[in-house]
Amino acid sequence: MFDSIRTLLHKAITTPRGDALAPIRLPKQMAKGLNELLGEPLCSAEELEKRRAEEKARIDRILHPEGATKRAQAPVVVYFEKDRNARELVRLNEVLGGRNIVPQLLDVSGDEATISFVMLEAKCERDELPVVFVGGVAVGGYRELVAFDTSGQLMKAVFGA
Repeated sequence: MFDSIRTLLHKAITTPRGDALAPIRLPKQMAKGLNELLGEPLCSAEELEKRRAEEKARIDRILHPEGATKRAQAPVVVYFEKDRNARELVRLNEVLGGRNIVPQLLDVSGDEATISFVMLEAKCERDELPVVFVGGVAVGGYRELVAFDTSGQLMKAVFGA
């Protein structure tokens, strides 16, 4: 409704009809000048559509800048034993969650082969679980993860940025 009024008023002040009469021409010229001064809020339907398309494109550029495509994260796996070091697991999840990293949690309770693999790769003891792996490379426990994060290597390893 508002758009139709805007376009109708624009048509009224831009048409040459009635310009021969001073009582019509002068108010139209004043209305044209005021319209230009205000940034031309009264405009044709085509101009209105063009402005809306430009506004939509501008918003899209702001929300989705070029080159800022979201990259998939490398696999982040946290190996833990169900009833061992539960607080440590919570702290690891807080660090990873703070960086918007979604880890895969794997409970290795009773899986001696996986526990052996984790201990060998992470160079740790069984009581040091949970252990974080990023892209198949052992990072370590909570302290090692925090050091890895503060050095900036965590985001590089996970997102390649």
